[in-house]
Amino acid sequence: MVTSRRPPERTRVRRTELLEQLRTEFLSKGFLGQSVADLAAELHCSKSTLYLVARSKEQIVLETVNFFFTSAAERIEIKVAERTAPADRLACYLMSVADELHPAAPRFMEDLAAFEPAAAVYRRHTRAAARRVHELVDEGVAAGDLRPVNAAFVGAAVATVMTAIQNGEIENATGLADAEAYRNLADLVLTGLSTAVRPATAHASGRRRRVRTATAGTR
Repeated sequence: MVTSRRPPERTRVRRTELLEQLRTEFLSKGFLGQSVADLAAELHCSKSTLYLVARSKEQIVLETVNFFFTSAAERIEIKVAERTAPADRLACYLMSVADELHPAAPRFMEDLAAFEPAAAVYRRHTRAAARRVHELVDEGVAAGDLRPVNAAFVGAAVATVMTAIQNGEIENATGLADAEAYRNLADLVLTGLSTAVRPATAHASGRRRRVRTATAGTR
């Protein structure tokens, strides 16, 4: 039986360093217009060193994009774990997503949308983020920290907006960059789920009761 061998520790460390450098480079300048030679020059290394990340430019891009979103998710969860109140955890999660996307230049987001394999990575992480919002809303409702809403609906609605942010629809409609759009989404969700907000169904049922009372008074 053939077993795969793990690369030496020094190689793994160097590969992580390269991914961190590539992440910074991509976020500030995008990636479609740069060749492997260009990237090697920017990182002051050889092309063969860059191939420690992956065997082709396309794979280097995908590994770096996935590294960006995966490491961002890890940092976000560390921040969320430091919060105890469910509403604070939800707020921390949504605002941290916005903070992680903030360094991304418009060129990076444009390249992400234009290169379908990378866009697919973004979509996958967007779906994971929406599932996490669903979980956090469930926690908040169960603890009484958030209004008793349908967490599945909130998760689906957030997922729809996140997808619209990811594919550029929100920016086209509002002019908001992705990070700012996530901040506005956070404000919308947190305000809507606050226990201080009276549910729309309560307003509607109260209005129906007033109408019925007024109708009865005219008989």
